[in-house]
Amino acid sequence: MKKYIIYTIAIILTIAGSAQAQFIKADVQVSGLTCSMCQLATEKALKTLDFVSDIKPDLNKNVYVVTFKKDKNVNLDQIKNKVKGAGFSVSKLVATVNFDDVKITNNFQYKYRGNTYQFVNVPAKNLNGLTRITLLDKGFIPDNNFKKNVSEIKAPGYKTGQLGGARVYHVTI
Repeated sequence: MKKYIIYTIAIILTIAGSAQAQFIKADVQVSGLTCSMCQLATEKALKTLDFVSDIKPDLNKNVYVVTFKKDKNVNLDQIKNKVKGAGFSVSKLVATVNFDDVKITNNFQYKYRGNTYQFVNVPAKNLNGLTRITLLDKGFIPDNNFKKNVSEIKAPGYKTGQLGGARVYHVTI
């Protein structure tokens, strides 16, 4: 019985200790939108994602503010793919993440819910509270910016978005 109680406490502490961040929302700028029908098609595609709770489009800026469900695994590639499937492309994605005392440095890799986020060109600092992180990977920025970044960003896996066979997102603050 003692082993069972100790094991249960260890699991609870592990779960509590790993919850150091929560994705809150993302500002998704979409290129190629020309009318309200384009906007509606993209919004409809994004609404099919199970981790999305709300979407507020701004046609004047071609931006969707996508709010995420609490405690759901957010997949940024799925957002990109839904926009692409609607016939458009993501030109910028800035996620708002609620961090709980995460110490970062340049090229720091943060693992969260099965994904790796590598911080690029950032100063050493503690992230506490709401922090906006900008994705730098292919498909999240214009192609010409990505090509320029490939020669400038020396972070492992930047060109492919893969590191050791696993997906790695490159982000900056």
